Amino acid sequence: MMRILLFLATNAAILVVISVVFRLLGIDGLLLESGGLDMNALLIMSAIIGFSGSLISLFLSKMMAKRGMGVQIIEQPSTPFERWLMETVARQSQAAGIKMPEVGIFDSPEPNAFATGWNRNDALVAVSTGLLQHMTKDEVEAVVGHEISHVANGDMVTLALIQGVVNTFVVFLARIIGHTVDRVVFKNEEGHGIAYFVVSMIAEILLSFLASMIVMWFSRYREFRADEGGARLSSRTQMANALRALQRVHQPQDLPAGEFAAFGISGNIGQGLKALFSSHPPLEKRIAALEQARD
Repeated sequence: MMRILLFLATNAAILVVISVVFRLLGIDGLLLESGGLDMNALLIMSAIIGFSGSLISLFLSKMMAKRGMGVQIIEQPSTPFERWLMETVARQSQAAGIKMPEVGIFDSPEPNAFATGWNRNDALVAVSTGLLQHMTKDEVEAVVGHEISHVANGDMVTLALIQGVVNTFVVFLARIIGHTVDRVVFKNEEGHGIAYFVVSMIAEILLSFLASMIVMWFSRYREFRADEGGARLSSRTQMANALRALQRVHQPQDLPAGEFAAFGISGNIGQGLKALFSSHPPLEKRIAALEQARD
């Protein structure tokens, strides 16, 4: 199951590049103090590396979405449906109190949609051709409301901050593990040997994998909030019907460029341990939450 969005992939790449650059420049060596690690310096360095990755990914998110998903931006509506879609986004954006985002369509047989952007007033909302083929206008309206709610709730910014904190502790703990193995196992008493660099890099990868559970938990949590927002911007019935339409099509799948999975209206759902790495809660739970709120 592809579950790590392009934002996270970009973040991970930047994280590794910055880590390598810091090592090549000898900044890692500045962490040593009387044979041990300077924890304050390590924490500051970890935060710089961690938040650099997440914030750069945030600022690149819209550009990467357009390129990665092949989104065609609607500059001037060329069909009645495109005109209706633009008017729907404009109306819902005004109701949500945000500047109208860019609107686009990407080619995919899977019914899906996503929203991204570095702030509430510079966002992108895109829907798939499959979504337009499998849903009624009322259902599409609810899906658009769901995505507008992601933007209005500031989910991309919150995700970036969560990822920055997670990155910080990943880098911090990986360096401690590398230092400990270098000193205790390889008995290196001066500076840092090759074991420190190899072990800390491996630990960084493994810890990043585990830390993704935290990011995916937030992704699942904010899906319920976005469903509620979609219900307010359209209607509770429309939002529930849109989710049922996704159930009728087939087993939900991640976005085709699965790096944006956590920003779609629908995603692949794992079972058991896999569920911890799923970007979306099961559709039946989302529908039940909407119906329970109505009661």
